[in-house]
Amino acid sequence: MRKVFFGVVITLIVLFTFKYCGEQKEDRITLQENTALIQEQIKNVGKLVVTEGHFSEVFTYKNSKAVFGDLLEAEKRAIVIVNADVTVAYDLSLIEYEVDELTKTLRIISIPKEEIKISPDFEYYDIQADFLNQFEAKDYNDIKKTVNKSLMKKIEASDLKSNAQNRLISELAKFYILTNSMGWTLEYNENPIESTEAMQGLKL
Repeated sequence: MRKVFFGVVITLIVLFTFKYCGEQKEDRITLQENTALIQEQIKNVGKLVVTEGHFSEVFTYKNSKAVFGDLLEAEKRAIVIVNADVTVAYDLSLIEYEVDELTKTLRIISIPKEEIKISPDFEYYDIQADFLNQFEAKDYNDIKKTVNKSLMKKIEASDLKSNAQNRLISELAKFYILTNSMGWTLEYNENPIESTEAMQGLKL
C-alpha cells in the first residue's frame, strides 16, 4: 500500500512539473512575440517626420567704403526678394531605446533633435554700384548669410517648430498605445508614461 501511495505521489509531482514547465514555455513564447512586435513597431515608426513651411522676405542690401582716404565714399546696393521653403524634420530611425523583457518595459532613452533645412530662392533687383565698389562674390555670400540668420529667427518665432513637435508626439504616442495594450510600460527619461495626455507634456 505504501509503495502504491509513493507511486501516486511521484506521478503527481512529475505531472505538475511538466505542466509548470509547459506554462513557463508558453509565457516565454508570448514575451518573445511581444518583444518582436514592439521592435517591429519601432522600426515602422522609424521614419522621417517632416513639417513644411514657406517664408518670403524683402531685403535692401547696402555697402559703402571709403576710397582715396576719406575723400570719397563708394556705395553699392540691391533689393533682394527671398522665397524660402523650410522643413523641420525628425529622423525617428535615430531614436535610442531599450526593451526590458524582464520588467516588460520599453524605455526611450533619447529622441533625435530636429533638423531644420532652409532652401532659399534669391531674386536681385535694382542693383546699383559705383565704379570703385563693384558687386563681388563676397557680397552675395554676405547676403545669403544674413538672409539665413533672419529666416532662422523667423522660424524660431513661428509655430513651425511646435507643429513639428506635435507631429513627433503623435508618432511617439503609437508606442504608448502598443505597450499599454500588451500590459507593458513605456518610459521616457526614466519616467513612466501612463496616458496619451502625458505624452503631450514630454519635454523633448
